[in-house]
Amino acid sequence: MLLLFTDFGLAGPYTGQVKAVLAREAPGLPAIDLMADAPAFDPRAAAHLLAALVDTCPDDAVFLCVVDPGVGSARRPLILNVGRRWFVGPDNGLLELVGRRAGASAAWWEITWRPRRLSTSFHGRDLFAPVAARLARGGIPDAIARPLGGAPISSGPDDLAAVVYIDAYGNVMTGLRGDRIDRAARLRVDGGEVGFARTFSDVPPAAPFWYVNSIGLVELAVNRGRADRDLGLALGSVVGMVA
Repeated sequence: MLLLFTDFGLAGPYTGQVKAVLAREAPGLPAIDLMADAPAFDPRAAAHLLAALVDTCPDDAVFLCVVDPGVGSARRPLILNVGRRWFVGPDNGLLELVGRRAGASAAWWEITWRPRRLSTSFHGRDLFAPVAARLARGGIPDAIARPLGGAPISSGPDDLAAVVYIDAYGNVMTGLRGDRIDRAARLRVDGGEVGFARTFSDVPPAAPFWYVNSIGLVELAVNRGRADRDLGLALGSVVGMVA
């Protein structure tokens, strides 16, 4: 299975072009949009979403990961292997958190293969998609990559105390893992302080709360409301702990 994690969106030509390459290079294998609206131009925030989503996915999936504001520059194209899972994407912090949390089981390569046609602005289609397809067909990286020299670019802290995603309901995901936060903690945002609740129905309508969402991240919500609007939150907003 090929899983796409990108900031391309579903409108416009970009996701469709990538899927067309995957269909050509790995016919018959499903290509699924795991996330098409990762934080645009922000690979380090996106890294926390990717790391949280991995465990919900098949053990043998190939992840095609593109949040790549440095496309066409000297940043390295990478392959990461963790167990039976493969990850393909740019060396800008997007993949590093997955590798860091995997510890010694993570193996890294720098992609050396280049296609005959390589756009300066669309490596997702021209470089990363063919490599991901090859791995999904059972290929090994030795023919197209070399072991990575040095460490990949860091994605920053293990947990990010900031907003990394806002869903269609206005619920606000952070880069904090829920199993690291005491349930008695109150979170501080510009719109005030928020306490913990297990789920939406545990608080009255219009009440704000934080909870641990379905992928294990701390999320701020308002029952039958919008946390982004009601708490004045946007991507990158800092979330603090009340002392």
